[in-house]
Amino acid sequence: MHTVLRSATRDVVIGEDQPFCIIGERINPTGRKIFQNQLRAGDLSRIEIDVADQVAGGAMVLDINMGTPLADEVDLMVKAVRLVQAHTDLPIVIDSSIIEVLEAGLSTYEGKALVNSVTAEDERLDAILPLVKQHGAAVICLPNDETEIPEQPERRLELVAKIVDVAHGRYGIPLEDLVIDPLAMPIGADTVLVRRTLETIALIRERFGLNMTLGASNVSFGMPNRGAIGSAFLPMAMKVGLTSAIMDARSPEMVRAVKAADLLLDRDPWGAAWIARHRAEQARAALAEAAAAASAPTREEAAAAASAPTREEAAAAASAPTREEAADAQAAPIGAI
Repeated sequence: MHTVLRSATRDVVIGEDQPFCIIGERINPTGRKIFQNQLRAGDLSRIEIDVADQVAGGAMVLDINMGTPLADEVDLMVKAVRLVQAHTDLPIVIDSSIIEVLEAGLSTYEGKALVNSVTAEDERLDAILPLVKQHGAAVICLPNDETEIPEQPERRLELVAKIVDVAHGRYGIPLEDLVIDPLAMPIGADTVLVRRTLETIALIRERFGLNMTLGASNVSFGMPNRGAIGSAFLPMAMKVGLTSAIMDARSPEMVRAVKAADLLLDRDPWGAAWIARHRAEQARAALAEAAAAASAPTREEAAAAASAPTREEAAAAASAPTREEAADAQAAPIGAI
């Protein structure tokens, strides 16, 4: 099953027979006080940096969240969507819990977006799914409802079935446009939680065959060496059916783990993408080395710099009398000195 996201000029296909879809998480002010203050002041320039960094890191889709206290989130989302579209042709995820923000983002975006997200709560389903249908978007679906965030994979599967029934059966949203979040929980809270997430992924794959995504950073939250944990988790999740993740696309460690898993799971024919990425990294390293060498002083310049007087020595030399002045001073009468 293929979920297709579109910008004005590019399609990105999510599917089990496709390269794993890396969704960049960085355009989000949560936990970023400086960024929050900038957004409250109407300064969105940081977004340009976040876009460039994530594109360079290997992001295939970009999540946009403008949830900032004491700010006009609707206005920020509209401006952010336009700004991102101006700087990249990657498709986007419109990320908000506020209906008006989702509507504003979907109305502004020139393409087919992914909405983040809807739960199995009746009120949320009835509020968000009509927007998804109206704009022809795809949507991330979380199997939790008004009463619980289920611990057991079987209960999560029941709520996935409810969402599928309402979204596809009642609102006519294509199955391929439902992307399920199997609920990634922090390993630091209980070491059994990640195993349950993996079991949930396998069950959803077997029962529904739908594409899935999750917040990869959730797994390592509160733990040291988070990159190592994420890099171990993602290939495990890919093996049992995860097809995308909202993650730190700036992390070479995690992106490299995903690309290696693509290769090992036969999603990178002949290793072409793996080899191309390696050669690109080598080329960047060679350019950086050449630039460093070009700016370094030559041997002669270094020697000259080493023998040059310090600022204090130069000042002392400038104030010292010349040979003639010293001779005049010695010859002068004592009273004249």
